[in-house]
Amino acid sequence: MLEIRDLHVSIGESGILNGVNLKIKRGEVHAIMGPNGSGKSTLANVIAGKPGYDVTHGDIIYEGQSILNYPPDQRALEGIFLAFQYPVELPGVRNRQFLKAATDALNKHNNQKELNAREFDKIYKETINQVGIDSELMKRSVNDGFSGGEKKRSEMLQLALLNPKFSILDETDSGLDIDALKLVAESFNRYRNPENSALLVTHYQRILDYITPDFIHVFMDGQIILDGGPELASELEAKGYKWLKDRAEQKVNKT
Repeated sequence: MLEIRDLHVSIGESGILNGVNLKIKRGEVHAIMGPNGSGKSTLANVIAGKPGYDVTHGDIIYEGQSILNYPPDQRALEGIFLAFQYPVELPGVRNRQFLKAATDALNKHNNQKELNAREFDKIYKETINQVGIDSELMKRSVNDGFSGGEKKRSEMLQLALLNPKFSILDETDSGLDIDALKLVAESFNRYRNPENSALLVTHYQRILDYITPDFIHVFMDGQIILDGGPELASELEAKGYKWLKDRAEQKVNKT
């Protein structure tokens, strides 16, 4: 579904990604772990098309097509979803209004019938109950006055309603207490199926106790320096990342 080929990315004169190669097949969930500043969130943002990054080499192939020239809204219409590390507030934009507009845009893009207000409200209310978010809270503007956990659950509501083909969760576990973490993980696991794929970005094992990835990749100095299965998370939790520093330096020196 998604293939990243020798991707190099800079901001100004600073190289952030230094040759990333990654292939994610349909139905797979991959996790990227690594220390602060290693390039994990940069990769998430570049896949989603966030402006401000300069792709100097390589390509991103999504469903057989390069998407480097696609703007963020086009990538979203094609089924790429980014759950932000720090979800933004949209004062004046009601949650229902926001999600109805997004659903209508997707249906139009996919040549499907637009839902009328009654049809959408039925699905909207059912999904709110599934995600476990207060229906009164959802009457506010998007993320307006929400706690960190409420913002993350709101994004899981978006994920459930929009049902993207490829989702990116950028440190979704950041700032969550254990109960909120479980709710977010349960929401993601309901979304997960053989027809979609996902990339989880995290520092810690704890979210992977509830969402089991098919593969884990360790990021350091803008590169993937180690690949493994779900058990790799426990090893990283026990050892930290320092033992991988020499491996990262050796890989950078070869490029």
